[in-house]
Amino acid sequence: MLETIISSTTGESFTLVNALLIIISSIILGLVISLAYMKTHKREGYAPGFTVTLIMLPVIIAIIILLVGNNVARAFSLAGAFSIIRFRSAPGDPKDITYVFFTLAVGLTCGMGYVGYAFIFTLILCALVVILDMTRFAMPRTKTSKLKITIPEDLNYDGIFDDILNKYTNSWNIETIKTRDFGSLFEIHYIIHMKLDVDQKKFIDELRCKNGNLNISLNFAGFEEKVYN
Repeated sequence: MLETIISSTTGESFTLVNALLIIISSIILGLVISLAYMKTHKREGYAPGFTVTLIMLPVIIAIIILLVGNNVARAFSLAGAFSIIRFRSAPGDPKDITYVFFTLAVGLTCGMGYVGYAFIFTLILCALVVILDMTRFAMPRTKTSKLKITIPEDLNYDGIFDDILNKYTNSWNIETIKTRDFGSLFEIHYIIHMKLDVDQKKFIDELRCKNGNLNISLNFAGFEEKVYN
């Protein structure tokens, strides 16, 4: 049965039945990939438009392969047409790029007629990404962030926050110290590697108790997460 599915469209001429089989298979596999993507991106969130794109891409690629066939002139014409397209969006997550290549490979496989093989490697790779997500493979054990603490000028900041930082972070260092408001306030900028299970509100509340309840900011944007064993 499996060999029949695998070879059902291979080597045959372009017919309506074969085209419908390839298109429907591409849609189903794109939907499976999209569901796997949604499953593995629940924590960080995902764009609905991208999930729809993952369904459409295999179909589009499969149709292109069907139309090109063995015609070299068509292949070069399509390559020239696609070279005109310029992607202006900012670079995305490496995992998102991997999913795009995944869908392209599925569309290419279906378009060439290897529908059975497309189903097999789609199920294997989707199972793999779900398992890696469930086991949190290679997930960072700390979060790198920038901490800014404002203190009054009469407060000796040397070592005053060390015990709190040692309690809630794996490591930290002072980046800059500067004055503001004509010297009436100091700002201390730290680069900290916060533990993942930290209660951020409790961390900030303890800092506020020592800085006179002045401004404190914790910025995670622009910092790449790293693994610290």
